[in-house]
Amino acid sequence: MTAHTSSGMELSANQTTLEEIGAWRDLYRQEMNCQIIHDSIHSRPGWTLEYVLKAGGAAVGYGSIAVVGPWKDKPTLYEFYVLPHYRSRLFDLFAVLLAASGVNRIETQSNDSLLTTMLHTFAHDVTSESILYHDKLTTALAPAGAFFRRAACSDNLQIPAEQLPSHGVVEVGGAVAAKGGILFHYNRPYGDIYMEVAEPFRRRGLGSYLVQELKRVCYEQGNIPSARCNPRNVASRKTLQKAGFVPCGHILVGSVSQ
Repeated sequence: MTAHTSSGMELSANQTTLEEIGAWRDLYRQEMNCQIIHDSIHSRPGWTLEYVLKAGGAAVGYGSIAVVGPWKDKPTLYEFYVLPHYRSRLFDLFAVLLAASGVNRIETQSNDSLLTTMLHTFAHDVTSESILYHDKLTTALAPAGAFFRRAACSDNLQIPAEQLPSHGVVEVGGAVAAKGGILFHYNRPYGDIYMEVAEPFRRRGLGSYLVQELKRVCYEQGNIPSARCNPRNVASRKTLQKAGFVPCGHILVGSVSQ
């Protein structure tokens, strides 16, 4: 897809390979400097289509379209980067990318300033799918009778053995009351913490205690803890905040009319 700006400069967006946009993605990660929720799908064969953006024949950035997994049958633009020197043409470049890809959905995390601006400019019916959290507070939670330990094979967490060091459980009276772990399917060194408390042990602060201890494990392994939850899940929101996580953004989704 090619278009011309009022100044006569030719802008284009054409499908390319992951290898060709590798250097741009490194710049994107550096600028984001945070957990990037959809970072890993680039490396999953067939999951994403990559587009190189050009201005006056020079490559100036890229755009990424998710086409498999949750995005099957609803291709979604989820990553967009343009070199700072060419950002006076951001809107025109994005319009060319939309036309070339034919997508009708945009998904972004709100701490991605470029794509969030494009979302609110080009999309409608914008909603939040998740709240994103980063760690800002150190806590010292110690519920009476609760004991945290690293997960073992006997806990039947149904994960590969090599992932056990990044998982843990909370025991109460010898019974496993809560379990959780740190997932690294995003961009390292960021690890995504998740947890689950068994029904008989809920509303005792065990979830926040488990998150606190998983944060500690994450740091001990040289990583940075992060988390997310559904905006309507009040219990999870309170659990994460009690453990020292602070909201830092949303995963936003909007529709585009082509």
